[in-house]
Amino acid sequence: MTATHTGRLLALAGLGTLLAGTALGQDESHDYFGIAGGASQAKIDQPGITRRLGDSGLTVDGFTADNRDKAYRVFGGYQFNRHVGVEAGYFNLGRFGYSATTTPAGRLDGQIKLDGPHLDLVGTLPMTERLSFLARVGVHGARARDQFTGSGAVGVLNANPRKTEANYKLGAGLQYAFSPGFALRGELDRYRVNDAVGNKGDVDTVTVSLVFPFGRAAPPAPRMAAAPVDVAPPPPPPPPPVVAPPPPPPPVVVVPAPPPPPPPPERRRVSFEAESLFAFDQAAIKPEGRVALDKFAADTRGTSFEVVIVEGHTDRLGSDKYNQALSQRRADAVKDYLVSAGGFEAAKVSSVGKGETQPITKPGDCKGTQPTASLIACLQPDRRVEIDVSGTR
Repeated sequence: MTATHTGRLLALAGLGTLLAGTALGQDESHDYFGIAGGASQAKIDQPGITRRLGDSGLTVDGFTADNRDKAYRVFGGYQFNRHVGVEAGYFNLGRFGYSATTTPAGRLDGQIKLDGPHLDLVGTLPMTERLSFLARVGVHGARARDQFTGSGAVGVLNANPRKTEANYKLGAGLQYAFSPGFALRGELDRYRVNDAVGNKGDVDTVTVSLVFPFGRAAPPAPRMAAAPVDVAPPPPPPPPPVVAPPPPPPPVVVVPAPPPPPPPPERRRVSFEAESLFAFDQAAIKPEGRVALDKFAADTRGTSFEVVIVEGHTDRLGSDKYNQALSQRRADAVKDYLVSAGGFEAAKVSSVGKGETQPITKPGDCKGTQPTASLIACLQPDRRVEIDVSGTR
């Protein structure tokens, strides 16, 4: 096998970027374990094999290689904070081989098996509330077990060489957290190995991993918060009647009081927790959310609306762009439902996404940036949909 260096500098640069931000991670640490499976590919050193046979007076006139196999890995890890963790485990890269025919007539067959332990430093860069980029650098102790057979003009001095040697490994990938207790990874890894007869090379793997964190509670069940209702002040009393002074001798003329001004429009503002209307990170209204909006529509039935404004709000987890888009989609969904099912006039209903710009929680109330169960629960008041109604009955 021969060494290839494509992607090594990129992986190291990516890991350096992650490690530069470790001071921002303030979330609770946790343990996890996982299993991974996928495919492996090795680079067979055909020029080197041809050269060594040539040194023995043999000419290679045919060469075939079996450089692909299945790979698997079992591992456990400890996440120190949002950005940095350490991981250890056992890997098996599979079996690879080749067959070379020579002149004078002969044949050389070789196979290698690779497995052993590894220890990695893993960096994490969150991209959204659930999706993260991973990069790793580590050391492994690959055990190389070779098997050579020769026939005809080809002789083999050591048919079963063995060697265990520590080398580096690099990797990068993506992780998606379906829940606090389960995540899915897709990764590309490169193992630097020694083939037990003096050749160094790389084995690349593509794997999918199932990851199971320990002790991370699920977020609390959604509930509807009671929101204060703004009541307009009563109209001022009508002015007293104006009485003209009676000129003598004409009779006293009384000027009737003007009619009272019409009452100002009543204003009402209602807030719904996002979890009572939508599934986490979604913009489709749940059945229980439709029940809550139906009750709101029934309570306001009979009102002559001047304007109805639907506002969507999110917490600060995730990027500004993603939160703005999510809040707008949720506001649009509530607006569409009030028009289609609640009987509101479409021309008088508008929707706007506020993103994370108007939180209810104060700075310092909810510490951390990693989407843990405790932080998600603390930021719950910020995830809401507010409906501002102005009209008269």
